[in-house]
Amino acid sequence: MVESPVQLLNVLEWAHNHPAPDTAKPLTLVVLPPRDPMTRGQLRRMAELARDEGITVSWREARDGMGGAVTSLLSLARRLRKARTLVIGDPFSRYVQLLLALTPARAERQITVVDDGTATMEFVSQLASGERFVRWHRRGVRGGARGLLFAPVSRRARRRLTPRPDGKRPVEVFSSMPVEPPANVTVTANEFAWTRARFGPPRLTKGADLVGTSLVETGVVDTERYLEAVASLAHEYGATRYFAHRRESSEKLQQVSAATGLEIVRPDLPLELVARRGPVGRTILSFPSTVVHTLPLALAGTAVTVAVCDVDPDWLTRTASPRAQGFLAGVTGTARGVRRLPSALPTPPGQSA
Repeated sequence: MVESPVQLLNVLEWAHNHPAPDTAKPLTLVVLPPRDPMTRGQLRRMAELARDEGITVSWREARDGMGGAVTSLLSLARRLRKARTLVIGDPFSRYVQLLLALTPARAERQITVVDDGTATMEFVSQLASGERFVRWHRRGVRGGARGLLFAPVSRRARRRLTPRPDGKRPVEVFSSMPVEPPANVTVTANEFAWTRARFGPPRLTKGADLVGTSLVETGVVDTERYLEAVASLAHEYGATRYFAHRRESSEKLQQVSAATGLEIVRPDLPLELVARRGPVGRTILSFPSTVVHTLPLALAGTAVTVAVCDVDPDWLTRTASPRAQGFLAGVTGTARGVRRLPSALPTPPGQSA
């Protein structure tokens, strides 16, 4: 079950890493698309790639009103009861948690959680400590009235995702992120072998490319500070293109273009595939993000350098989660095979700080 293009990509990587025996039932990929058009477009492209790999794709409009949600829940709950292997992309999803809570536990069922970006680091940490699942950028821990009402469902889902000490109900985390396995959890390294075998190597351009983030949209980083940082990076390293995150707003992207002159590119696939297909700059600039962990793997064997710029504490909004700075620093500090850049960059000529 996947809800984002990155999750779907990592299911393809998991399937490549775990070839099924000839007697196994074929893999069925259930796509639970959100409403925003950019994500839906990337999911449809990724679904085409999954079909090319012989995977059955089931597209479920689970958020299309109460009727669609209930119908999908009942149908998927019946299928989950029979499944011997369950692969999920977002353990924080309330829809997924509800499905897990509605499904009776089966001791022999294998559960795998594939990468959902940096959220995987937080999931593994919370699973190890027995905490309630809360996304790192959310302020507070209770989630308001809705969070309190949903708490019993979340607790039941967490039990489904917790392996038994006797080795039954095995749980695997398939990840390219630096995670320490909790007790009785198997961590399998995702090295993007499928991506490298399927695409590239890319043609390299002379300039640099800059990767956008949704840190403004999630309320973590101040808009003006972000624009200043992007302008400084673009000027300092000669960037020519800005690869937009699928969640970035059109208004902010217009501001980025006006402030920097960068060409705005809205990728139709996850950046790991876009970069691997090329053309791509010899330097890829990013803020703390999943790509500082995944791009060095996807681009292994090429001459591309991935560079990461730290987020200065002054960039954070007043409403940012108290955990935000430490979490972002951890994302940067644990990245392997990247070049570290300072957060305080010189302001381009003619612009005010």
